[in-house]
Amino acid sequence: MIPRYQTILFVVLLVASVVMGMVLWQLRERAHQRLLAGEDSAPTQAPEVAPAEPATLLVASDADNSLLAQVQSLPLPQDPGARARVVLGKLLDLYAAPDAAHPVPGGASSIAQVFLLPVPNPDHNTASSSTAPTTGKPTLGEPKPGGSSPATPGSQEKNPQPTGPELAVVNLTGAFVASHPSGLETETLTVLSICGTLHANLPRVTRVRFLVDGQPRATLAGHADLTRTYLAAEAVPTEGAHP
Repeated sequence: MIPRYQTILFVVLLVASVVMGMVLWQLRERAHQRLLAGEDSAPTQAPEVAPAEPATLLVASDADNSLLAQVQSLPLPQDPGARARVVLGKLLDLYAAPDAAHPVPGGASSIAQVFLLPVPNPDHNTASSSTAPTTGKPTLGEPKPGGSSPATPGSQEKNPQPTGPELAVVNLTGAFVASHPSGLETETLTVLSICGTLHANLPRVTRVRFLVDGQPRATLAGHADLTRTYLAAEAVPTEGAHP
């Protein structure tokens, strides 16, 4: 004969098993409903990809210290700042390749940001200073990505595109600068190829300045001056010419 305490224990275990089974079934149903809801809210269209366009890269060669134009087909976004970052990223990817003619490690990730700013008109600033000395103007310390300027009150145009010359501020990463080969010629080639590539793809970019991790730096790797403003057009050599 089965003892009374064993019968009670069996009944308790049976009831507990039934309750646990019901709870697990409910949890399973809830998880299934959440999964279906997540599938319904997922985007049904693939994200848009920028169309491929020809881009001109001024590629440096250490063999003869020259800059030669190469045309690459790249997916270029419409925003000028993003476009500048794409073309410079491709340029540095070429330098990071194993068979590069101008070997520099880092690749596209070495370009942290590219800011485009309108170049001030000295005559306009002089004329305005006598009537509105306190008007706020964007400064180099307050860059606006893409080169867009603040909208004036009552303006109906959204994100007006600049039409005058622009200054490109290229923010390099500290890792890229730390690993860049030292030497006047190799550093100069890197700087000029960046300036020339920017001007070739964004003709309004007439001047280029450099930052490293968002801060001014004296040189690239001990030689090329990063405190000056470079004239981008002067970095674009004639075919086969040396910079």
